[in-house]
Amino acid sequence: MTTRPPDLAAAHLAIPEVAFVDDDADLRDANVQALQLAGFRATPYGGGAALLERIGPDFPGIVVTDVRMPGMDGIELFRRLKAIDADIPVVLISGHADVAMAVEAMSEGAYDFLAKPYAGARLIETLRRASEKRALILENRRLRAMAGGSEEEGALIGVTPAMVRLRQTIRDLADIDVDVLVLGETGSGKDVVASLLHKLSRRRAKPFVALNCGALPDSVIESELFGYEPGAFTGAQKKRVGRIEHSSGGTLFLDELESMPLTAQVKLLRVLETREIAPLGSNDLRRVDLRVVAATKIDLGDPAGRGDFREDLYYRLNVVTLRIPPLRERRRDIPLLFTHFLARAAQKYGRSSPRLDRAVERHLVENDWTGNVRELLHFAERVALGLPEPAPASAMAADGEPASLPERLGAIEANLIREALEAHGGDVRATVQALGIPRKTFYDKLARYGIERAAYERGK
Repeated sequence: MTTRPPDLAAAHLAIPEVAFVDDDADLRDANVQALQLAGFRATPYGGGAALLERIGPDFPGIVVTDVRMPGMDGIELFRRLKAIDADIPVVLISGHADVAMAVEAMSEGAYDFLAKPYAGARLIETLRRASEKRALILENRRLRAMAGGSEEEGALIGVTPAMVRLRQTIRDLADIDVDVLVLGETGSGKDVVASLLHKLSRRRAKPFVALNCGALPDSVIESELFGYEPGAFTGAQKKRVGRIEHSSGGTLFLDELESMPLTAQVKLLRVLETREIAPLGSNDLRRVDLRVVAATKIDLGDPAGRGDFREDLYYRLNVVTLRIPPLRERRRDIPLLFTHFLARAAQKYGRSSPRLDRAVERHLVENDWTGNVRELLHFAERVALGLPEPAPASAMAADGEPASLPERLGAIEANLIREALEAHGGDVRATVQALGIPRKTFYDKLARYGIERAAYERGK
């Protein structure tokens, strides 16, 4: 079994970790207690040497250190931490005489400094922002390790419960030879899930073979799937190995499964049941070591939405179903995703990451993101290039004209309801209490905005 890195960002963002370094015991203990009351996992250290003995590049939190300490001062500690992991956020606490040194350290990469005396609220706010940054960094590292540096690994970044569960399930299923059905809207990252299931499995040395069932005409898809022998049909002059046989020992990814024609569905069902294949024009059966990951943007379990897709094929593939939540159901992940995509786009185009203006921030909050992660990725690339962005969908009416004030307020209200549902795991009582509205009003608004409460339940 392959050893996999822990899900550090997801595990620690809910309870951010802080290492507080100060040689003044009374001050140190008072700050640690205040941070613990504010929801941090704070650990006191009397000096830099004690911290360095216990910290490594996988440290999931932030370091807060006084500048003026005997022996190793805060500036030296910062530089030693930078050598261990340059991305560990270090917040320096400085007296008036040490401000110049703290500013110099910030130019070298320190996260922030607070001059004494500082307000406790300012420290807490700084640490919350730093913990989000650290979580994102560790998340990116973990996903790169999982995906082997895949260009699209950012699609699964997220700290919402649904994404934490999804990543854990992918790791749990990767080495199990079970067929998987991936359900998600366009642009949500179904291909990324399929790729990770392959790359994390013992099948990774064999081919990952992808076929978009909606991109091929009906007359071609069977020969692509099953292959053919010479003379099987007009124009078949030499043998062709089909995608199913080529994927033997590896993974076959069938995208847009709902678009597969009926004749191909019948033959695929037989292959799934027997693990044998007969190319077109041949009566010889060949064994295949097959693992199928199929993706669909519609719920094939719903008879009304399934159309003419074969029910028996659906149940044969539906051993395990992974649902990728759309961005509108995990809006708390949008800043993490956007920051990741923006940094990557800036590096790709040789630009420095731009400062975000109010228009960009408003777009992130108000846009409906119907194109999901793919739309967010393209938006980040446009921001990196300095290209103007049209008004968010929530700011436009159906006819393309600017939306009215009630329409824009409605979009904001819907986002607030989604965030409250996410924060409380879909629990109606807690959500209603947090929003401060009657239960009937809550259900009326769910119906008005098309919000599915069940999608936010922790067990979903």
